[in-house]
Amino acid sequence: MSDFYQTEGVTTLHILGNRDLDSLETELERMAKKRPIALVLPSLFSELKGKALPGIIRELKKVKYLRQVIVSLGGTTKQSDFQKAKRFFSALPQETTIIWNGGKRLQNIYRLLEEKHLRIGTEGKGRAAWMAYGYVLASGKSRLIALHDCDIANYDRMLLARLCYPVVNPDLNYEFCKGYYSRVTDRMYGRVTRLFVFPMIRSFLKVIGPQPLLTFIDSFRYPLAGEFCMEAELARINRIPGDWGLEVGILSEIFRNCSPKRVCQVELCHNYEHKHQSLSSKDPKRGLMKMSIDIGKTLFRSLASLGIVFTRETLTTIIGAYTREAQDARECYAADAAINGLLYTLHIEGRAVETFARGLGIAGETFLEDPLGTPRIPNWNRVSSAIGDIFEQLEQAAEKATR
Repeated sequence: MSDFYQTEGVTTLHILGNRDLDSLETELERMAKKRPIALVLPSLFSELKGKALPGIIRELKKVKYLRQVIVSLGGTTKQSDFQKAKRFFSALPQETTIIWNGGKRLQNIYRLLEEKHLRIGTEGKGRAAWMAYGYVLASGKSRLIALHDCDIANYDRMLLARLCYPVVNPDLNYEFCKGYYSRVTDRMYGRVTRLFVFPMIRSFLKVIGPQPLLTFIDSFRYPLAGEFCMEAELARINRIPGDWGLEVGILSEIFRNCSPKRVCQVELCHNYEHKHQSLSSKDPKRGLMKMSIDIGKTLFRSLASLGIVFTRETLTTIIGAYTREAQDARECYAADAAINGLLYTLHIEGRAVETFARGLGIAGETFLEDPLGTPRIPNWNRVSSAIGDIFEQLEQAAEKATR
């Protein structure tokens, strides 16, 4: 059973007791009639052949409260692969639409966006999710958008029910809900969260002083969790990064556009297992090293947009403060692992800290050299302003491809 601790910034909804899934889903079915839900699944074609996604589909087949399922498919430009994907997702009983990002119709839309100087970045989860949001807005059938990844090895539909419940329930008055969970097997995972994000946030607080955005992000138990549910209208105004800074970027937009009283986090499951990235300590373009760089750049730029001034001297101090914070965190996790009998190697965790310190330095230098950097993906209000019939084009492209 979870604790019931509440963080300072946002409401935390814990797993307390053993809520019956059938009763929870019955309640969701009733509420979703007035507040219909679209589930977005950003999926690579390769995941169709993996172990996780078939299990997710088996669970989703039992879910009756979803109005739509939007699969944003990436990783292939082959028509034969798209046909395989259509057959694979046809098992779902919900109204299911596949956004084939590599298909000709979607590529034409991407070219049109570029012609209008709307920079939407390269292929990746951020762009795939963003395009799915656009389709939800275009169809006008759902008031809420839920999203989770397609590589959850131990997926259970209770996860989705708990993710949707705080936003679909009108009595709770939340417009954004982020999931959290434990990442533990015989050892601790979640290195980027444990050894980079939390120590980085606290090092920023030490150096630049109290900052509401930092306090807000620090309030989340797992800020890099990919699962959330939100009011669909937020997709019209939020601008998101297209790289590994996606989750931190989303939180910074939620901070800007929502009252913290209307934001919550929910414990989705006791443990969560998905694929793990390599550290890639010598290659800043891969693995957790690239992830730390992208997250760092997103945070620097988010803070700069709030008027925080950074210099090279500030950057040097932040890196020093981060290193101390991360080393202290490593000692805390060593003790936590010891009492629970988990595998834990200080040397391996130390290498991760060294890698993330370099990543933070690269992120800071990149920001100082180019404060604007690659623009975030524009929000859908701006896109529809530039291209008046973009929603009609997107809806036709997706539906013609799926038929």
